[in-house]
Amino acid sequence: MNDMPFMQRADAALIRYGAKFMPMEIASAKGSYVYDCDGNPMLDFTSGQMSSVLGHCHPEITSVISEMAGNLDHLYSGMLSEPVVALAERLAAATPDGLDKVMLLSTGGESNEAAVKLAKLYTGGYEVVGFSASWHGMTGGAAGATYAAGRKGYGPQVPGNFSIPAPNPYRPRFEGPGFDWRAELDDAFAQIDRQSTGNLAAFIAEPILSTGGVLDLPKGYLRALKDHCAARGMLLILDEAQTGLGRTGMMFAFERDGVAPDILTLSKTLGAGLPLSAVITSREIEETCHERGYLFYTTHVNDPLPAAVGLKVMEIVARDGLCERAREMGARLEAGLRDMMQRHQAIGDVRGRGLLLGVEIVAERASKRPSPEIGNAVTARCIEKGLSMNIANIPGLASVFRIAPPLTVSADEIDRGIEILDEAFTYACG
Repeated sequence: MNDMPFMQRADAALIRYGAKFMPMEIASAKGSYVYDCDGNPMLDFTSGQMSSVLGHCHPEITSVISEMAGNLDHLYSGMLSEPVVALAERLAAATPDGLDKVMLLSTGGESNEAAVKLAKLYTGGYEVVGFSASWHGMTGGAAGATYAAGRKGYGPQVPGNFSIPAPNPYRPRFEGPGFDWRAELDDAFAQIDRQSTGNLAAFIAEPILSTGGVLDLPKGYLRALKDHCAARGMLLILDEAQTGLGRTGMMFAFERDGVAPDILTLSKTLGAGLPLSAVITSREIEETCHERGYLFYTTHVNDPLPAAVGLKVMEIVARDGLCERAREMGARLEAGLRDMMQRHQAIGDVRGRGLLLGVEIVAERASKRPSPEIGNAVTARCIEKGLSMNIANIPGLASVFRIAPPLTVSADEIDRGIEILDEAFTYACG
């Protein structure tokens, strides 16, 4: 047995891949809490990696995992099982007409890769447009459409990728008496038209840009975005990795606007902490792509164990009214954050929907100058006091907290989290 302290062992053995590791060994998790090896609790306001919508180690999920692990865990990719077909049917039933055919994969990046390939094969184009603050994954095409971080030092990205500025009412591109998102969007597409070679295939977007600073697309924006896509023969891909399965107070965030995408991708929340993702599209797109030889054949495509978990997650979210609970607990959390904003000048803005909220940290409100230094100090103090609430603790992203407790969070846990965060701002800012 290695006698070195745990964190020294980790430093010696692990490749560092982004965020700084927290300085403790996590030994267990239950509900809204994780526990270190000494049994100290930490309130988890990031739902793990924004995924554990039912809290940690939900007993029904644990039961499904145990049953499937002992009966049917993994299959050759050409074989099918009942959980896979049942989950596909349930996803198709839960989404609007035109989202009828489903493929199950492992990660959000993987599902976005599959979606982009569908769009390219269907349209015959290769150019993909995304938001300048987006995050869609770390592999190939998904990384090419990711602009929030991770682009420097790796050489050329996939050819044909373009970005447009994300709408940000707190920091609008055009000065004026109001936030004119439509003018920004129209101008952005005018720039795309000047750069495109005439081979536009898709626009890929998150309904709420999470890594980019919890930027909620304004009402009406999705409709205008889809109209721009339709006018150019592009498909609209919506990535609901973090917003799907009830987090915003609706089963899917796009439902608020009454606009369905051509391709929908789900991940994170669908597996409630397990690696599971999905691509959902129309019969027409699937049939055309199949005829043209669509290939996305992976080791874990349509695996039975994670599919069974996803089926149970969807059952629990619907049965336990977790969409409504996300609205209620989200309103309580937002009210607490806005109350704190009155006392702490370092809080420049509070935004988001349901149980996905962002808190922008500034050096002073007048200039709106971001302050990652304050952000890092508050994050560290929260961890010290037993609250994990900032998933974006990556260099360059620390000035906007992304707060996303499980949908099962209690009112007392919301209040306790606010109390710790309030104390951390007082400690860090005086």
